[in-house]
Amino acid sequence: MRLGFLGLGFMGVPMARILSRRFPLIVWNQSPTKYVALKKDRGKVSIGETHTKVVENLDIIFMMLFNAAATSSILSKDLKKDIRGKILVNTSLVTVEFSKSFDEEVREASGQFLEMPVSGSKIPVEQGQLVAMMSGDPDLAKLVEPFVEPLSFSAIYCDPIGSGLKAKYAVNTLLITLTVGLAESMNLAQAQGLNFEAFAKVLDACPMASPYSKIRVGKMLNQDWSPQAATKDCYNSTQLIQSAAVAANSRSPLTAVCGELYAKAMGTGMGEEDMISVAKQIASHQT
Repeated sequence: MRLGFLGLGFMGVPMARILSRRFPLIVWNQSPTKYVALKKDRGKVSIGETHTKVVENLDIIFMMLFNAAATSSILSKDLKKDIRGKILVNTSLVTVEFSKSFDEEVREASGQFLEMPVSGSKIPVEQGQLVAMMSGDPDLAKLVEPFVEPLSFSAIYCDPIGSGLKAKYAVNTLLITLTVGLAESMNLAQAQGLNFEAFAKVLDACPMASPYSKIRVGKMLNQDWSPQAATKDCYNSTQLIQSAAVAANSRSPLTAVCGELYAKAMGTGMGEEDMISVAKQIASHQT
């Protein structure tokens, strides 16, 4: 199987890097500046002239694009001519409705489609420790799984198209509310005049602590807002989660509050900062 990767953003670059260390890989990105990091790496990477050329010459093509609009834009008439017998694996976070529609378009063009959102931010992706939520044809998932293995701590089959995204929405609900909870906890400690470093150690020692919480607590302690998962992506997730909750006749009250906080953080220029920078928004009393 010949592999390709479309989309070299925040998550796409490290994912492509890991795959290229195991398999020959052809990549494409709309902005060529993203190729620099991969060219310096020890992986087996080639640059595709266009995304259509990548699909034309390869068997399995992974996609990690920002949203549905970016993902949809690659499915041109020219690409559909070359998609016969090819497998597209979409790891991007989109709506269930879009994923189902994309699947139909790919199948109508005699291609195959696998939905595979992933859970994990900068450190897990760089370590090949993502959680992959695979949905679609189960035999196709088994075929693709060996090529997902370098990227993932666990690749879990979640049933038909849409199931992987639904699992991702539920996972991100916990992730987002936990992040805002940590930010609020640390802000309260600081506002009460507690020793910030000592309280960080308290949180790290508590039963609720996790590798994720320790990273975010450390970032707040060091005032390090460099992104491991960006605020703009977190805000996008809150909108998808709330839409999914409405569609499922469920409620997401905490996510709604978090979404408002992240919207305000976006409005004050924090979109490219780490999602834990919402702590600054809470501390500003502009909530």
